[in-house]
Amino acid sequence: MGRYTCTNSHKRYGSRWQRGVCDVTEQSEWRFSDDRGQLSAAPRPPERVLAYVQAGATLWGLGIRPQGIFGSDHDGPDPDRAKTGTLPLDEVAYVGAGSGLDVERLLSGRPDLVVAVSYGNGHVYGLAPETAKPLEERVPVVVIDVSQARTFEEIGDRFVELARSLGAEDRADADADLDAARERLRTIAAAGGTDGPRVVALSPAGPDQAHVARPKMWPELRVLTHLGVHLVEPAPGPGANWSTLDRADTFALRPDVILTDIRAHAAPLDELRGDEYGAAPVVPWNPEPLYGPRDHARFLGLVADALEG
Repeated sequence: MGRYTCTNSHKRYGSRWQRGVCDVTEQSEWRFSDDRGQLSAAPRPPERVLAYVQAGATLWGLGIRPQGIFGSDHDGPDPDRAKTGTLPLDEVAYVGAGSGLDVERLLSGRPDLVVAVSYGNGHVYGLAPETAKPLEERVPVVVIDVSQARTFEEIGDRFVELARSLGAEDRADADADLDAARERLRTIAAAGGTDGPRVVALSPAGPDQAHVARPKMWPELRVLTHLGVHLVEPAPGPGANWSTLDRADTFALRPDVILTDIRAHAAPLDELRGDEYGAAPVVPWNPEPLYGPRDHARFLGLVADALEG
């Protein structure tokens, strides 16, 4: 059987990039065009992948084990377990995060591919420009756009294409699990009608303040809305992705279910709500979601459980 070659190099048509498909051929060359329209190539599919933690955990769920992961300025000297999913951290090296990263540290495990994410404009999230540029001069870097401009499905498809190009096989059972999770959540949400449970997604900032998510700005939250979940939209005001509210105004939104940010840099929800607002069921939420079908199905299942409760 031939090795994977990714024939999805972007071709320019006017101001747009058109992507092709990845396929198995008898060629051994590996090629992949990322979401900047930048083509990476190698004589054979890379096997030592260093990835931003979100990308690495997503690839693991799709059947590709990264050799190492790195974090962002929000992360510390140890990996944030809220972001790593089911990654086997005893087998996957964590090389650090933020200002602690430089080119030599990133290349210490001799990766033959780096996978990063971007929130638009091609910026490599988690790496300073003075680090990202010389890194790309020494190793192929693939950047996947996870910004609000794209749907959750579009982002997931790009990770699937990358995983396939690296040798992952299709997992029909995972897709079936996701379809079942979607249908279950849609049914439960519909049963609540127009007066269904009010769901608030937030990131606690301490005992007196919370950052309340604007659902339209988050691909994963838009999925919930599409499935019929009543996500509460905070009032217009400062903040594109979040509305920062004090404790009283946060709970004046009357949440029946709370999706709470569980990343390490978020404050514990119990600090914010105390005994006064302790009744609403809580769903752990990672605002840097994993895009594999099993990971997504797991999250949808937790939301469905909370709505049923």
